[in-house]
Amino acid sequence: MKKYSALMLTMVLALALVVSSCQTTSNSSAVIKTDEERKDFQSAEAMGTEFVISTQGRASSKAAEEMFAQGGNIIDATVAASFAVGVERPQSTGIGGGGFLLYHEAKTGKTYAIDFRERAPLRASKDMYLVNGKADENLSQNGATAVAVPGMVAGLIEIQKRFGSLPLKTVMAPSIRLAEEGFAIYEDFHAAMVDRVAELRKDPSARKIFLDAKGQVPPVGTVLVQKDLAKTLRKISEQGRDGFYKGSVAKSIIDYSKKKKGYISEKDLQSYEVKWREPVRGTFHGYEVFSMPPPSSGGVHVVQFLNFLEKDSLSKYGMHSTEAIHLAASALQASFADRAKYLGDPDFVEVPVKGLISPKYIEARRAEVKMDHARKAKEVQAGNPLPYESNQTTHISVMDNRGNAVSTTQTINGWMGASVVAPGTGIVLNNEMDDFSAQEGASNLFGAIGGKPNAIAPKKTPLSSMSPTILIKDKLPRMAVGAPGGTKIISCVAQTILNYVEFKTSLYDAVAAVRYHHQWQPDVLYIDPPGPRPEVLQGLKDLGYEVKIESVPCHVMAVAREGDKLRGVADPRDIGISLAK
Repeated sequence: MKKYSALMLTMVLALALVVSSCQTTSNSSAVIKTDEERKDFQSAEAMGTEFVISTQGRASSKAAEEMFAQGGNIIDATVAASFAVGVERPQSTGIGGGGFLLYHEAKTGKTYAIDFRERAPLRASKDMYLVNGKADENLSQNGATAVAVPGMVAGLIEIQKRFGSLPLKTVMAPSIRLAEEGFAIYEDFHAAMVDRVAELRKDPSARKIFLDAKGQVPPVGTVLVQKDLAKTLRKISEQGRDGFYKGSVAKSIIDYSKKKKGYISEKDLQSYEVKWREPVRGTFHGYEVFSMPPPSSGGVHVVQFLNFLEKDSLSKYGMHSTEAIHLAASALQASFADRAKYLGDPDFVEVPVKGLISPKYIEARRAEVKMDHARKAKEVQAGNPLPYESNQTTHISVMDNRGNAVSTTQTINGWMGASVVAPGTGIVLNNEMDDFSAQEGASNLFGAIGGKPNAIAPKKTPLSSMSPTILIKDKLPRMAVGAPGGTKIISCVAQTILNYVEFKTSLYDAVAAVRYHHQWQPDVLYIDPPGPRPEVLQGLKDLGYEVKIESVPCHVMAVAREGDKLRGVADPRDIGISLAK
């Protein structure tokens, strides 16, 4: 990469951070000197009366703001931010991946749940990753064999065509500009590339884009330009869905997959379908809770978690008391045990959603918990809901003063996905096949235990923890929330709602508070540093928990209606920002 003079470094740095993208015409470097300098540009909280946006990137939030300024609506803003965040966070998401979107439409009062997740290729099979009878995680996590059929482009275009108001070229202009002009590499992105550098080096296209001439990760502050990706985005803006699923882009993906013994074919791309599903619906302290249904497990478990705790009135104990954490951890244990046994793609397996979120079922699960001791993993089993039947992602939350709200979580799965790029396209391809159960009882990248309902099958959607959620009261959206973070998404989204509604914290404190996570297996209670008060920590250990003070890495993006004001909070742990007007 070429090096700028000191003067040019200063100019590029200022532009890279103050506007939505860097003003440069080639791959170049500009280094931000300190963490404090980066924090100065972060605006975690915003309030307005017309709209509010919370995303994981400055350019992404600015892209959404630009659509509102041009007379676009909330869907135009969301789709613009989604394409932009794929440029700005290539380690987490992008057009080589997929996602879920929850949209509450004011004029109809309907809440839509839209599934544009990646799907298993037609040549996929149940035992495709077994080597000598054991799941080979390298095959499901790295390279062409790990790639599922991307759904991001199909989903965003279909949603924008149905609900948006601006031309697609206008909506995609900010992402194209960002890819062409570049942005400064930030800490999280740098850490992801360092983590995956060995895999990135193996792929010539990925190496050319993300590493320097010596095959090293460029320093924080280096301006990353993605010209091939800009060309691909421009094709999509001009040709719509066909710009990705047909023509030269599709050919590159197919040829690469064939050359590297992957599974994606022309038929896989051309037959991809966006799924319109009914949201999971529950209640919590007078709010209607809408969240994503299977093949996400997130919505089911967010509702389970909240209802499990609703009658305990945790506020009497205090937000980070021994009792509150114990009960919340117990709720998570039960949910993750259910996840392993029952959750999968409802187009392929029967998922007992109504039973799993039935108040009577959840009450029975709550009755299994005692206040005087923690349950070990072997003591926690999936329940029987049938009698009650009648890492690395990104998130965007948007709300407007017309009563519309969007919560969308998008991903390429692990950091840098499969760490491969389709030649000439700039597209980082996902490693979403790892979200299936390669073998019953085996764990995936995030430690989640696989069950039979999530076994691999052609055209099947892998189970996800993504939990875009909207709370409604008196027919108006009051909160839209979601997060990246693998299985920890469920904990983070549910706790943010619990903090805001049960403990009545400010939205900022609900997002910024110390978090905890328990997913049944491994049998560990994780708590954010610095952890709870010493007496609470000791109390949890006395109950029998194995406690680890370790980051619960999920960056919550939340927006809320508070009276006639709209407030947004982008997790202060991250570099994301909120904007409002």
